[in-house]
Amino acid sequence: MNTTKTFIPGLLVITPQIFCDERGYFFEPYNKPRFIDIGIRDEFVQDNQSMSGKGVLRGLHFQVPPFAQAKLVRVIKGSALDVAIDIRKDSKTFGKYFSIILSEQNNQIFWIPEGFAHGFLSLEENTIFSYKCTNVYHKESERSLLWNDPDIGIDWEFVNPVLSDKDKQAPLLRDFISPF
Repeated sequence: MNTTKTFIPGLLVITPQIFCDERGYFFEPYNKPRFIDIGIRDEFVQDNQSMSGKGVLRGLHFQVPPFAQAKLVRVIKGSALDVAIDIRKDSKTFGKYFSIILSEQNNQIFWIPEGFAHGFLSLEENTIFSYKCTNVYHKESERSLLWNDPDIGIDWEFVNPVLSDKDKQAPLLRDFISPF
């Protein structure tokens, strides 16, 4: 397993070791002792999976304390542009984002600790996205930021994504007081 730190402290890109032969491939998307070795000691309590059509954008979502979540995300089928925005108020990278393409071809895994808003854009039909979460879903703690906030400036590389009503009406970062 290869781990790459991003320019935003805390975000990690994990490339698992893949074993291929004539039958196909095998890899471990999660192995607790190996993840502890790279500094991820969090306990996962909920797994989520979504399927999205091409052009569906989900995000930018997070939960506030005490129900804040760290996430370990990956794409099982298809591909997605995955984005994490630093919303930790004392961070030198507050309001900055990191993006990565996760796909069934690269099998990369993205670690997003608490204190980040997260979203992704499905780049293919029937993209299956998997999340391991460190806290359960709690509707009253759920928050979001506007996907196309000009102050964040995410280059989604897509003009008219398919959005939920909630995501269309999310607030701007400048109107958000971070609890992180």
